[in-house]
Amino acid sequence: MKQVLLVFIGGGLGSVARYLISLKLNNFENAIPYGTLLANILGSLLIGIIFGYSAKSGYLNENHSLLLATGFCGGFTTFSTFAYENHVYIKGGDYFGLLPYLIATFILAISAVFLGMYVSKFL
Repeated sequence: MKQVLLVFIGGGLGSVARYLISLKLNNFENAIPYGTLLANILGSLLIGIIFGYSAKSGYLNENHSLLLATGFCGGFTTFSTFAYENHVYIKGGDYFGLLPYLIATFILAISAVFLGMYVSKFL
């Protein structure tokens, strides 16, 4: 039950953050919803940092990951977990599984996950 509560709290905070960014940056007069794009890229960067730092340091436990990655990033963007899964395919060398998955994915968000993993090396 504690894990469900952590995901709930993180997801609520992430959803509110995405809503506030969308209020400021999304404009129906523009062809691109910049708030949504920014949330997807930032969420992908953040999930890369979270999992990269966790793998490097071992400091983050399952509860931290549930609150920050599953909860916050999941609420902030449904895209961040998808981008991280692409990272897992590449690291595992499963290029045949990656290809159809990658085609449906935006390149900027995947790049942000890798950047987050790189940045986490310096934390």
